Amino acid sequence: MARDPLLPALHTGVERLGLTLPEGAAEALITYLRLLERWNRAYNLSAIRDPGEMLHRHLLDSLSILPYVEGDSLLDVGSGAGLPGIPLALARPGLTVTLLDSNGKKQRFTRQVALELGLHRLRFAQERLAHYRPGQSFDTVVSRAFAALAGYVPEALRLCRPGGRVLAMKGRLPEEELAALPRSLRGCTLTALDVPGVAGQRHLLTWTAPAVSATEEANP
Repeated sequence: MARDPLLPALHTGVERLGLTLPEGAAEALITYLRLLERWNRAYNLSAIRDPGEMLHRHLLDSLSILPYVEGDSLLDVGSGAGLPGIPLALARPGLTVTLLDSNGKKQRFTRQVALELGLHRLRFAQERLAHYRPGQSFDTVVSRAFAALAGYVPEALRLCRPGGRVLAMKGRLPEEELAALPRSLRGCTLTALDVPGVAGQRHLLTWTAPAVSATEEANP
């Protein structure tokens, strides 16, 4: 099979991010991108049409938060076409990723990706965040430009294990959204991300879920 012309750009971008991918992950990421490109023509999964732009604004943007993913289970809220969840799952094979999205056509696409790429640790939930009751908590909960922080952070913390991380991927620093949060939730870690090939600001906002108190541990 011919080498995909986007592979060198992916390898360069991954190197610039300071990451190392497991064997075969780069090829799988490109296969995912090509599936997204093909399905996008009929299902309008992404406003970005150019594959080279997809590589930077979808794949590398998603991979840029890999160092901030905590533990072995991740919930991707408003996952859409599987971003950032699928690139993170490919970059960290031991990670169990649940894709939460209420859009049926996008869930059908991500299920097909899981089938074609053999992503056996990928899970799916077609539900709205406020109504989602999975019966488990997650080490990391993430959203990528999913919604205003006031509608996301409290619900994400509800689904995050004690001491786990809630991540929100944003472009420009969302000062108004932060101000709209309850005062107790305004304290978060702000990280400026430098994503290769992506112009403009990118930020990652991180909250740590409260640890279980000694009283709660004694009285489960």
